[in-house]
Amino acid sequence: MENIKPVEAKDRIILALDVDNIEDVIKYVDLLKEYVGFFKVGLPLFTSCGFKAIEVIKEHGGKVYFDGKFQDIPNTMAQACTNLMKKGIDFFNISAAGGSKMLANTIHECKTYAEKENIEPPVILGVTLLSSFGQKTLTNELCVDMNISNYVLKLSKIAKEAGLSGVIAPDTDAMQIKKELGDDFIVVCPAVRPTWAMVNDQIRIVSPTDAIKAGADFIIIGRPITHAADPTVAAKLIINEIDEALKSNI
Repeated sequence: MENIKPVEAKDRIILALDVDNIEDVIKYVDLLKEYVGFFKVGLPLFTSCGFKAIEVIKEHGGKVYFDGKFQDIPNTMAQACTNLMKKGIDFFNISAAGGSKMLANTIHECKTYAEKENIEPPVILGVTLLSSFGQKTLTNELCVDMNISNYVLKLSKIAKEAGLSGVIAPDTDAMQIKKELGDDFIVVCPAVRPTWAMVNDQIRIVSPTDAIKAGADFIIIGRPITHAADPTVAAKLIINEIDEALKSNI
């Protein structure tokens, strides 16, 4: 895939399409394709509508980010991800916790397939830690005896060494990830909520301003836009907030 680095403020927004029918997909893509960079197809939409949702987004002029968080043995992962490429998905994520062998093998097989088909290799990101996780869950349930930020950074380094293009990580870690792994290493910040929006079920949340100031290349936003009384107005407010944050970073 060509360089996906954002040019305008709107390009930095990945809109989560947490719906379960094609009608809503069409509605939001037609309404918001001029105000966001990508439409995120996650598990709820994919398990309801399958690849049809991705086809419809593209047919209606939108770009797709597939949020499957795949994790499996290396051979299965490689096959699954090359299948995504066959369906035209070129910006997606996999679980960084799957280990270096799984990550590196996936990258190798995807690049091999891209060369064979004479197409651009995909932009693959590593999911570090779900935004619903906090330190207590990491320590007490996953039995990881590390500070949560150190854990995210460790997984980011593994992802970078394996050849991934970037990671999904919170704003609190974005600056350190950029510092240690380079500005070209993409950081996508999830669980973004403007100050005027409800928190919903996320624990580690952040505002668009904080995410951009921390160095995030993209922010994932869903309900603050899709559940707004006027989604286009909500999207414009977020674009303006991103613009202001970018100016303050200069």
